[in-house]
Amino acid sequence: MVKPKIAPSMLSSDFANLASEAERMLQCGADWLHMDIMVCFHQITSIITLYHMCSNPHMITLIGALQDGAYLDCHLMVTNPLDYVEPLGEAGASGFTFHVEVSKDNWQELIQRIKSKGMKPGVALKPKTPVEEVYPLVEDENPVEMVLVMTVEPGFGGQKFMPETMEKVRALRKKYPSLDIEVDGGLGPSTIDIAASAGANCIVAGSSVFGAPEPAQVISLMRKSVDEAQKISC
Repeated sequence: MVKPKIAPSMLSSDFANLASEAERMLQCGADWLHMDIMVCFHQITSIITLYHMCSNPHMITLIGALQDGAYLDCHLMVTNPLDYVEPLGEAGASGFTFHVEVSKDNWQELIQRIKSKGMKPGVALKPKTPVEEVYPLVEDENPVEMVLVMTVEPGFGGQKFMPETMEKVRALRKKYPSLDIEVDGGLGPSTIDIAASAGANCIVAGSSVFGAPEPAQVISLMRKSVDEAQKISC
């Protein structure tokens, strides 16, 4: 069984109080803190987005220092992920997830560099990218440790969950029973069950957590859904 990991997306937090927001999520039971790093990317999305707070390695350093031991799950939506390996490693990032769409020619070097900086490598794919494109990265002798299936088009928060992306999750879970499979986009109480039953165990949730009157209850509900789906699959 793979363990559930609930990762509130800091993109939906109050940027003026990012460190205290991180602490609040951890106190509410979050396993990871999800950090989106987006800087003018064209292959990933048609929208040019710059989130200064979440994209700044110094902010990751601050959160890491104040929340000692917290797992900082960094999702890189950039065209040149190699350029971010060293600064994010030094900043204290725990996981480094890059997009397969922009890393087809250098993913082996990228994975090696990520691991050399003490981070866990992951690979992400957009909704329209065939799931087969990530298989070589999972099956390599020096593999990624997580696959992130985007359940919305990357670029901005608040989009609706795309249920058709669950076919990729099902395919990954069937092929790799012990793999960490993450989903990101539109996850909340109304969509968690379909994602969990498909085989996702790492759940990124933004507005559904930060906008909830009781974030701890939402986190607990999502963890319970993943737990129950795991038991059924066994």
